[in-house]
Amino acid sequence: MTVLAGQVAILSGGLGDIGQACAVELARRGADVAVGDLWFDDRVKRLRDEVEGLGRRFRFDEADVTDEKQVADWLDSVNETLGTVTLGICNAAIVEPLDFTRLTADVWRRHLDVNLTGAFLLANGVARRLVEQKKPGRIVFLGSWAAEHVHKHIPAYCVSKAGVRMLCRSMALEYSRNDILVNEVAPGIVNAGLSRQLLEEDVELQSEMIRNIPTGRIMTASDVARLVAWLCGPENNHMTGAVLQGDGGISLVSAAERHTPELNAGIVKNTPTL
Repeated sequence: MTVLAGQVAILSGGLGDIGQACAVELARRGADVAVGDLWFDDRVKRLRDEVEGLGRRFRFDEADVTDEKQVADWLDSVNETLGTVTLGICNAAIVEPLDFTRLTADVWRRHLDVNLTGAFLLANGVARRLVEQKKPGRIVFLGSWAAEHVHKHIPAYCVSKAGVRMLCRSMALEYSRNDILVNEVAPGIVNAGLSRQLLEEDVELQSEMIRNIPTGRIMTASDVARLVAWLCGPENNHMTGAVLQGDGGISLVSAAERHTPELNAGIVKNTPTL
């Protein structure tokens, strides 16, 4: 599959589970891939081998998405070595489980700096360069179902992802005239990152999560990557400012329904047939 042949993708937070999956999926579909993250480690070589094994060019840079100059330099360098970046994937994010009783101003700012400002700097940097060169492109934000569903243990993360959703819509309107489509992929519970750590540590929690997801399946990083790649591909030639909600239906379930299944079963059982 080479539907993205000739495209150059730039991907922040590229060494995380979802970031690596996105890099491989985009390469599988024909794109050259530039990955950025905060530091270089053994994952870079493994990812390079996988991407180059698919016949695509690969580049890694240490880049802090909260630093405007670093992001600009990273973009300029990728444009010079791989060609014009046409696909911008804003994936870098942090999540720290602290409720409001323990949340500090520093942690709050860090979430907004990385998750929201970092996404803005990369996405707008990609878009501005495309406009200057009069080229079309695609930008995808990695959002979350938490943008609209309160999680009391991660309020800073929820707020930052809600901001990303409005950023996506605002940029989609601004750049639609330039044939730059801007969208969001909003996963639910993914077996990646912090969630994977929690699932591996607590088998009972994993079972409870599966019971709460209507489809009965926890997403994988590869599931998320395929949604990202679809938004970048030629099949998507009109969608912009949209949220591709890939969460197994969990966002459709109310808190009451999740936590009191026996109550719901009783209501259904005792409801008279009309």
